[in-house]
Amino acid sequence: MTARAVRFDQYGGRDVLYIAEVPMPVPGDGEVLVHVRAAGVNPGETNIRIGMLHDRFPATFPSGEGSDLAGVVTAVGRGVTAFAVGDEVLGFSWNRSSHATDVTVPVTQIIHKPVALSWEVAGALYVVGCTAFAAVRAVDPGRGDTVVVSAAAGGVGSMVVQLLTARGATVIGIASERNATWLRSHGVIPVAYGVGIADRLADAAPRGIDAFIDLFGPEYVQLAVDLGVAPERIETIISWDKAAELGTKQDGSVSASTPEVLEYMASLVAEGTIELPIAASYPLDRVADAFAQVEERHTHGKVVLIP
Repeated sequence: MTARAVRFDQYGGRDVLYIAEVPMPVPGDGEVLVHVRAAGVNPGETNIRIGMLHDRFPATFPSGEGSDLAGVVTAVGRGVTAFAVGDEVLGFSWNRSSHATDVTVPVTQIIHKPVALSWEVAGALYVVGCTAFAAVRAVDPGRGDTVVVSAAAGGVGSMVVQLLTARGATVIGIASERNATWLRSHGVIPVAYGVGIADRLADAAPRGIDAFIDLFGPEYVQLAVDLGVAPERIETIISWDKAAELGTKQDGSVSASTPEVLEYMASLVAEGTIELPIAASYPLDRVADAFAQVEERHTHGKVVLIP
């Protein structure tokens, strides 16, 4: 009775990752054991692995990794009544453990998987879905507001722009030229990043910019301020130091990590109101390759592990 799980024993590049045989987890009180069918790969997991977030999120070695998951319940702990063996679920782990074949999860961190969701989409939903929800909530867009989004075609960005357009906002998405067609097809005005971006944004928003969501880096938080966006309507999910310096918002997935938000986002995807693009899927043994694609920072949608 063993499981397979991604591990790393020290901070470093993708070469520190390996697959370990570990004892099969046993669900405790209020937990279920999930046989993982899909687990999303997120940029933040790279930052944890290389030690960039040691002061904020230190690793304890040997460390597992992974938050997103979807799979089938194979055992339940004492006191669990809302889920049963055989249930298909999706959710999240806060123990850096979802990049594995089997994982225990508290029932407060899972929901029943809608039938309409593929395993890949269900297993990739948590981080991008809840982060996108939190980011949009932070700037509180109204109908007719003009909102700029950096990294607009990435995993979180793809969800953010769709949530914004659904609320009636005019959305300007900063992305590479190759993602312009997808953005336009979802009602987003594409603007290429790079030299001269301030002028291109001004041309795209002649009446001004009401809010700005940064999903890439501190230079965009500074750009938003320089363009005259009020700090209370600038949100970043990644540039915490810059946000503290300039007094902008810095809400992330933690503030929206509830079953209610996850169910809401899952329902939007299941009914086709928004889509979650899947860029690629990899078997667990190729976890390093999965991260190589994510770390290019040009992926459209999510990369998923299939244990």
